[in-house]
Amino acid sequence: MSPMPRLIIVRHGETEWSLNGRHTGRTDIPLTARGEEQIKSKAQALVGDGKLIDTVNLRIVLVSPRKRAHRTFHLLTDHLPVTPNHIITESVREWDYGHYEGLLSSEIKAENPNWTIWNDGCPGGESVEDMTARVDSVIADVREYHRKWKEEGQGTRDVVIVAHGHFNRCLIARWMMTPLCAGDHLNVEPAGIAVLSYNHNSLDEPCLNALNLNAYA
Repeated sequence: MSPMPRLIIVRHGETEWSLNGRHTGRTDIPLTARGEEQIKSKAQALVGDGKLIDTVNLRIVLVSPRKRAHRTFHLLTDHLPVTPNHIITESVREWDYGHYEGLLSSEIKAENPNWTIWNDGCPGGESVEDMTARVDSVIADVREYHRKWKEEGQGTRDVVIVAHGHFNRCLIARWMMTPLCAGDHLNVEPAGIAVLSYNHNSLDEPCLNALNLNAYA
């Protein structure tokens, strides 16, 4: 039985706002020194020949344009002789928090006590329906890569996404064909890595293989 294709998703390392809980969507803030170390210290153990992210198996990396994600990608791959094929794309950016950008959940709830992002989305930003559509479009593209490798022998088997906390939680929820709000029950730590694949050698049975690999203790 041949290995199944995988989608490996990486959350960027720690930032000042991820540390204190501020909603960081469009705001382009850098990794903290600790956030850089979270990635850099494990890069050679995670990426390379025979490692979790093996460039022999790697078809494409999708990277959010925000500097915290772009820097994470380079910290993961700078030790390689050749930078992996990657696309910087808004399709994997963080949830657009609109009027709630930069706020703590407690500050939002002071204005709107019943608010949850999973039910209400963000005024002036993306709704639940917006996020569902965007994530589903990314998943459709990834599954087409996987189908071509599995059924037609085209390309290689793995896709990597370097993105953000809420985006990754949404992606995992939708990968498993559950409502977006199932992401509320997932914890995605800074620098954490999740592995998504398929059960029973079937592309019709998407599953979660691992969560929060490499998460900083």
